[in-house]
Amino acid sequence: MTTMFHGISCADLYDRSVAAFRQNTAIIFNDERYTYDDLQKNAYSLANALHKLGLQKGDRAAFLMANCPEYIFSEYALGKLGMVRLPLAVLLNSKDHIYMMNQAECKVLIYHERMIARVKEMIPSLTTVKHFVCVAKDPSVVPAGHEHLNSLISNNPPEVPKVEHDCEDLVGIFYTGGTTGLPKGVMLTQNTWVGTFISEMLHLGLDWDEVFAFATPLTHAGGCLILPILLKRGICEIHDHFDPKLFLERVEKVGITSTFIVPTMLYALLDHPDLQKHDLKTLRNIIYGASAIAPARLKQAVDTMGPIFTQLFGQTETPMMISALSRQEHVIADPEKRMKIYTSCGRPVMTADVRIIGEDGKEVPLGESGDIVCRTINLMTGYLKNPEQTAETLRDGWLWTGDVGKFDEEGYLYIVDRSKDMIVSGGFNIFPREIEDTLHEHEAVKSAAVIGVPDAKWGELVKAIVVLREGKTASAEELIGFVKSKKGSLVAPKSVEFWPEIPLTNLGKIDKKKIREPFWKGHDRKV
Repeated sequence: MTTMFHGISCADLYDRSVAAFRQNTAIIFNDERYTYDDLQKNAYSLANALHKLGLQKGDRAAFLMANCPEYIFSEYALGKLGMVRLPLAVLLNSKDHIYMMNQAECKVLIYHERMIARVKEMIPSLTTVKHFVCVAKDPSVVPAGHEHLNSLISNNPPEVPKVEHDCEDLVGIFYTGGTTGLPKGVMLTQNTWVGTFISEMLHLGLDWDEVFAFATPLTHAGGCLILPILLKRGICEIHDHFDPKLFLERVEKVGITSTFIVPTMLYALLDHPDLQKHDLKTLRNIIYGASAIAPARLKQAVDTMGPIFTQLFGQTETPMMISALSRQEHVIADPEKRMKIYTSCGRPVMTADVRIIGEDGKEVPLGESGDIVCRTINLMTGYLKNPEQTAETLRDGWLWTGDVGKFDEEGYLYIVDRSKDMIVSGGFNIFPREIEDTLHEHEAVKSAAVIGVPDAKWGELVKAIVVLREGKTASAEELIGFVKSKKGSLVAPKSVEFWPEIPLTNLGKIDKKKIREPFWKGHDRKV
């Protein structure tokens, strides 16, 4: 990959924001406030402590954390040491967490006190983790032999060893689901992240002095916005979970100006009985993405809350930014055209070249569907220890997104199908294969196919089509509970239908397109 941002690291950007705005507020958590200077001192002290534990540049550190200031301290600290972070979604199951940490050869796990029981369960299966660091207000809850992060900060001076950074150094490994059922570790460099920040600052309408509410997991897409906010003298208003009532109250109390949410969170705000009772005049930019949005609900949102919405489309392999739909484009005068645009995912960002490729490997004519491919300044270097998937996804510098789409005559990009079978529900990526494999473990199941079906609230819901073995019985509730017990509630089907047989293609593969058809009939999108 071409080096574009020589000498600039994420840690450098943290340092520069602190140097410029040292006495300004950087973080609000509940009613605690931290200045930029506090942020740096906490991060430097933690980096010093981690270095004393023997951790160094290139070592991998897993995060299993709820949203809290310590997440940002840890991210900054790892950056100063040149370590590689591995954010873990708390809603995943232990099996996936163990696989990710072992594959990435993590040396340290930084975790929140809410996850103590989970961590104790995983320890015997973790092959490379040598240090466990717990975020907890009360040090007495920290398990024996584990470090207390808050004490590490208070007991070490804010001094860090000098570490040379290269723009091709790994910053993080971010796991996404795999079509084979195994998660894939997306490797992102300093170069990738600086490119992401540039794209975000160009297209997401971020202003100076934002009070930005982080109500989605910092381990997820929202965490990509921490540095762009800090670089413009902003405040990170951290919520440890999303509660629509609390969110509305905090807009009034602290003057929230912007946020990133997934569509289900927007629907919760629209449906909340107190929405009209609150003064939301400071709220000028709601960035949404990570899942398909219902055009009718988007219209309701704009009609109710005004021209304050920005859409983004991206994926882990090119963080956040492939295309965007600006606030201005949400309120164009022609109502028919506006509703059409609401089914799009905007226009390609200035930092990405996006094309639609047909089965012959050539660009398709305007308006025709094909594979969405892109070349960007913030592209992954590949999948960790997975050269086959890397070669399939990255071809001559182009990322094959796995989505099928088309352009209209004005350059708007529309996703019309998904060549991969991934389901996006509430902003989380769910892969059918692992659910199908789990269902096949049930003694009554002969065969199963899992698809996403449209849902006004969640974008898609997981649905299982099941063929039972002759002479065996099982209820939908039993199978849902079976998957939930093995894989967790996030991926468990929300409904099950029993069919006499699963339709197959001529090659003997499950015909997912045919299975989806009756459920998606009448919808503009097929995903």
